[in-house]
Amino acid sequence: MSASFHAAMRDPNSSMKLFTPSAVYFAIVFGAGFVFGTVRVMWFVPTVGVRVAELTELPLMLAVVFFAARWVNRRFLTERDESARLVVGVLAFTLLLLAELILGVTLGGLTPKEVFLNHDPVSGTAYYLSLCVFALMPWCLGRVGRRGAASFR
Repeated sequence: MSASFHAAMRDPNSSMKLFTPSAVYFAIVFGAGFVFGTVRVMWFVPTVGVRVAELTELPLMLAVVFFAARWVNRRFLTERDESARLVVGVLAFTLLLLAELILGVTLGGLTPKEVFLNHDPVSGTAYYLSLCVFALMPWCLGRVGRRGAASFR
C-alpha cells in the first residue's frame, strides 16, 4: 500500500475528504438502481422473467456507474492519487452492500444470507461482477485520466 493510503487512514480530515466522494458516488448509483429496480420489478419481471429483466437493466447501471465515477473523480478527486480513488470505490461498495442488507432485511423480510445469495445464477453472477466494476471504476478512470494527461505533456 502507498504511503498516502496509510496517511489517509490515519488523518481524520483526509478520511472525511474520502468519505464524502464515496457517499456521493454510492448515493448516485444507489438512487439510480432504486429507480431502475422498481421499474424492473414492477414492469419487466412479470413479462420477461427475473433473469432477462436483470440482464436488461445491467448495461444501464454500468453506464450510471461509469458517469458517476467520472463525475466524482472530476469533482472531488482531481488532486488525489490512485490509492485514494481506490479507497473511494471500496467505501462506496461497502455502503452499497450495507444498504442492500438493511433494505433486504427490513423491507424484504429476508435473512442476511438470502439478501446476498438468493439470486438467479446467471444474472446474479453478472450483478456481482458489476459490483466489482462499481468498486474499481473511480480507480480505473483515474488511471486512464493520468495516462491521457501524460500523453499531452
